[in-house]
Amino acid sequence: MQFGLMTEPQLGMTYETLVALARWAERAGLDAFARSDHYSFMGIEAPHATDAFATLGGLARETSRLDLVVLVSPITFRHPAVIAKMAATIDGMSNGRLRLGLGTGWMEVEHAKFGLEFFDQNERFERLEEALIYMRHAFGYTSGPFRGEYYTLEETEVHPRPTGSLPIIVGGQGPKRTPRLAGTYADEFNFVPSSQEEAASRIASARSAAEQAGRDPDGLLISMMTQVVAGSDQNAFKEILNRIAAADPFGRSAADLETSHREKGRPVGTADEVQSTIAHYADLGFDRIYVQHFGPYETDLLDEVFTALRG
Repeated sequence: MQFGLMTEPQLGMTYETLVALARWAERAGLDAFARSDHYSFMGIEAPHATDAFATLGGLARETSRLDLVVLVSPITFRHPAVIAKMAATIDGMSNGRLRLGLGTGWMEVEHAKFGLEFFDQNERFERLEEALIYMRHAFGYTSGPFRGEYYTLEETEVHPRPTGSLPIIVGGQGPKRTPRLAGTYADEFNFVPSSQEEAASRIASARSAAEQAGRDPDGLLISMMTQVVAGSDQNAFKEILNRIAAADPFGRSAADLETSHREKGRPVGTADEVQSTIAHYADLGFDRIYVQHFGPYETDLLDEVFTALRG
């Protein structure tokens, strides 16, 4: 199993904090460092909501080994041409370490605050599919121009080309269209599982879509984003739980966090408990886990959590 740290800067995080966490993740031997792409968040009055691509460009020069991941960029925020140019540029700046996550966008209030048009769900999925095709043309994976209903790419050889493979991630919670888009066009499928049965169904749907598209279904990396609360033993777990609850941006108590995480099957508890949970997810077909962390951003806490998680 591969592991990454997932951050949510729209909840309040400066660029300096992102740099410190990315450097910690690299020292800790993690596989990836990820961040969300939001401009604000419902009910949160946070002092910082930095731009995803600008900060990843900085992290490209501040790190040397980690995958740098955006989970995920709403197609409603930017035209595919802008996304493609920024992604290829950051890929070059990082020597081929960027992983580009795309999704439909879902938070209507965020769009309203910034005057961004929020299309109905069907149109957002249609635009996402066209954007995925557009990216494959822009990155040189598919030849020729592209002409869709919403987006057009007449230039048949776009530069700069990606330095590496520049994997595309499709992320989202849609049970039908999202797995189909991931299997048909993406290199990685990311979602938040609500149950093992639901996760198995989505993974099977994505691999089936890949096969129908003439792609290798086993070549699709399956990843999940999940919160984790873990410690080496029961005492360490309770200490970590209390510290995470004290920093929780949504005001949840330690008891509420533990109950919610256990009900949703998230990795929570002692090292033995969380490693057993991870083994179950590996059996389902997951290859990578992005640990979604809301704070506190303290490296001794992260050391404890990831040591318990990885064993």
